[in-house]
Amino acid sequence: MTDHSSRAAQILKDHRASIDRLDAILVYTLAERFKHTQAVGRLKAEHDLPPSDPAREARQIERLQALAAEADLDPEFAKKFLTFIISEVIRHHEQLQS
Repeated sequence: MTDHSSRAAQILKDHRASIDRLDAILVYTLAERFKHTQAVGRLKAEHDLPPSDPAREARQIERLQALAAEADLDPEFAKKFLTFIISEVIRHHEQLQS
């Protein structure tokens, strides 16, 4: 292996280690977020509140898209990501109400 390819292999290894750490952060962050949304779902079920709040969801999507733009992340990707998370939260809330 040449010095150049050896250096490239080390850089690749470092990037992959960072990606692995960030994946762990994402998983733990999502778990923490879902703990809070599950508490919200139980509260909504106890008080006969609807499982979804379209106005808040729209505000959250706009907020996340703005944060994504600031972070140099595709706002459309951020919207798709949050829309997926919201759909899972609503599904959990609906299950709590049945």
